Amino acid sequence: MADLLSDDEIDAQLPDGWSHEGDRIERTYEFDSYLEGVGFASGAGGLAEEAFHHPTLTVEWREVTVELTSHEEGGVTTKDIDLAERLNELAD
Repeated sequence: MADLLSDDEIDAQLPDGWSHEGDRIERTYEFDSYLEGVGFASGAGGLAEEAFHHPTLTVEWREVTVELTSHEEGGVTTKDIDLAERLNELAD
């Protein structure tokens, strides 16, 4: 298990484009087409499975919103920060 991060720790480690909302971090990625977003969501699913840490993914027209939290810990941990960084790399 990972330790719960304080609000200050989350804000200091938050990857570019992500926001801290209560007990989660989130980001909406924008794409040129619906299928490009679906491709990103598929890749995100693969990264999540590797990390055994599963985000909430919402796929909409030209956007994918990702929400990360560590349910077992009741908030944001380094597992969330690490996966957020990997998702940013995937989107680049």
